[in-house]
Amino acid sequence: MATIITMPRLSDTMTEGTVATWLKKVGDKISEGDILAEIETDKATMEFESFNEGTLLHIGIPAGETAPVDSLLAIIGTEGEDISALLAGKPADAAPAKEETKGTEETATTPEVTKAAAPATASLPKGVVVITMPRLSDTMTEGTVATWLKKVGDAVAEGDILAEIETDKATMEFESFNEGTLLYVGIEEGNTAPVDSLLAIIGPAGTDISGIAENYKTGGAPQAAPAVAEEKEVASTEKALEPIVQEPSNDGQRILASPLAKKIASDKGIQLTQVKGSGENGRIVKSDIENFTPQTTAAPAQTTAAAPAKTETVAAAKPFVPAGEVFTEEIKNSQMRKIIAKRLAESLFTAPHYNLVIEVTMDEAMKSRAIINNVPDTKVSFNDMVIKACAMALKKHPKINSQWREDSILINYHVNIGVAVAVEDGLVVPVLRFTDAMSLSQIGGNVRDLAGRAKNKKLLPTEMEGSTFTVSNLGMFGITEFNSIINQPNSAILSVGAIVEKPVVKNGQIVVGNTMMLSLACDHRTIDGATGAQFLQTLKQFIENPVTMLA
Repeated sequence: MATIITMPRLSDTMTEGTVATWLKKVGDKISEGDILAEIETDKATMEFESFNEGTLLHIGIPAGETAPVDSLLAIIGTEGEDISALLAGKPADAAPAKEETKGTEETATTPEVTKAAAPATASLPKGVVVITMPRLSDTMTEGTVATWLKKVGDAVAEGDILAEIETDKATMEFESFNEGTLLYVGIEEGNTAPVDSLLAIIGPAGTDISGIAENYKTGGAPQAAPAVAEEKEVASTEKALEPIVQEPSNDGQRILASPLAKKIASDKGIQLTQVKGSGENGRIVKSDIENFTPQTTAAPAQTTAAAPAKTETVAAAKPFVPAGEVFTEEIKNSQMRKIIAKRLAESLFTAPHYNLVIEVTMDEAMKSRAIINNVPDTKVSFNDMVIKACAMALKKHPKINSQWREDSILINYHVNIGVAVAVEDGLVVPVLRFTDAMSLSQIGGNVRDLAGRAKNKKLLPTEMEGSTFTVSNLGMFGITEFNSIINQPNSAILSVGAIVEKPVVKNGQIVVGNTMMLSLACDHRTIDGATGAQFLQTLKQFIENPVTMLA
């Protein structure tokens, strides 16, 4: 049966999208995971992949045209299948046809869901707005509320940060586009719910929303009126600390701080000029404000409030285990961990991996790095030099910079290198776009910025998309050699080990030298052994003689 694909909502504020480019045409075979089109949202141009397989039977929105979210984008089905009934009355007839593909059991339950939701929408009191779990990335199907920054009874202004939501790619701040009072929280901290589940209700203070909450509810009981009253009392007590106007810095320079840090500092009455930032380039982040102890009379109260939280965190980190007793701990998988497991398993079991290993002499690279870092305001790491060398080697060996498709191999002549960064919950791969056009110092600055924001969970989804090759470095942990799993849809990933001082033979003499092991994991569907070996030879030449990267 044919499946209808609608215009997806690829950002929280997206109401319509423009098809920038179709990467498939009518009649093409589609596999699950194939990129159908590039869609331009209100924030970025993003690749849209298929979650179905079959033949592309119809394109509803030609390239260059704009349509609202949920408009008919395409139809995928069996080759030669009659879809005239679906096309006859697109919005009206498409939905029933789509439901038929899901089976009779799901079709039977759909009317009940519609009936339950309709009264809630129809009976919304004036000024009440229902907020659902947003889809904050193109692959997000569910989200976890990491932290609520507002509680029931709090006044909410347009632009206020309501919560931090953990997607499959990052933890992102979710701001309110409405103003009023937070009347109901539908998903508690730490809980996970599908996209479009009831997240919160905002409206005039004192509005009875119990019926609305029950109809929209997907999990967690609605809070009763007495609880709202109690929250109001607490809120009124806390509002004794009125938001303050931030003072400019003494030297007249702009104070670097995240929007969330500024908001919390203002609410707590903390001047940003008194806070030392721990982020990139001294940027003030949320944790700096939360851990800050002002040198004022308010300090004892704030310190007292903060101290128990710190004690609990430390106590929970290392539970006491009596000797000789079995003790286990179950840790709920985060969205990031689920996606890492899914994608790496798919990569390992679908792409035939093989590894090529080469040893590189690092003596000249070490000398060149020392000279470069003597330049004022310049800091370049060995990893930056490897990334630059990879970018230049990829230009010479574009087959390494490729992607496998069922009916073709896509060669990328642009170089976007993904840099694997370890974070608390797992691994993310921010992307350096057009890496070959960057200088060493530009690569170094961008890597430090992306890695810093990755560890603070402030990367945007668009900053982790579009890589054509990946570099993973564990040398800083003393690992001399390892093999990585390919970051699909890339065809290869380079694993970089530590620099080791050891005896080497040079000009017939045994001398002390510095070497580094590089391991290239390749997808045998796109890269033959000889092609991978030639790439490593070129890479070795660039790293061993950094001056050749200037040629």
